[in-house]
Amino acid sequence: MGVYTEHFLINTRGFTDIIDITEKVKAAVYQHNIKEGSVVVALAGSTAAITTIEYEPGLIKDLPDVLDEIAPMDKDYHHDDTWHDGNGYAHIRAAMIGSSVTIPLTEGALLLGTWQQIVLIDFDNKPRARNIYVQIIC
Repeated sequence: MGVYTEHFLINTRGFTDIIDITEKVKAAVYQHNIKEGSVVVALAGSTAAITTIEYEPGLIKDLPDVLDEIAPMDKDYHHDDTWHDGNGYAHIRAAMIGSSVTIPLTEGALLLGTWQQIVLIDFDNKPRARNIYVQIIC
């Protein structure tokens, strides 16, 4: 069994910035010419998330709207009482979605649906540089 780890940096705007990282993930994986395995896409951080979505204008508007209902930015959070950084909502949203996804690698290709893309969502209340890790297990 082999393990390969790749890394890339994405600059974000924060405030539920949704960024399609599919092509960067594919480039990280396909350079190894592996036919079968699992790919974990992850980030280190507690105010951003990694997930999959159909990256199209309607959903890019719908997802933040729904998250605003579940964890609104203008709500008082105990986290903010402790740290006074105003991003309690970002921690809640990131915890709900999660910091990684696992995607099968089959016959040399990531097993993604036709309309499925891998996205980074940065919920923090400021721009950030996010480190994305791609680990291939074969």
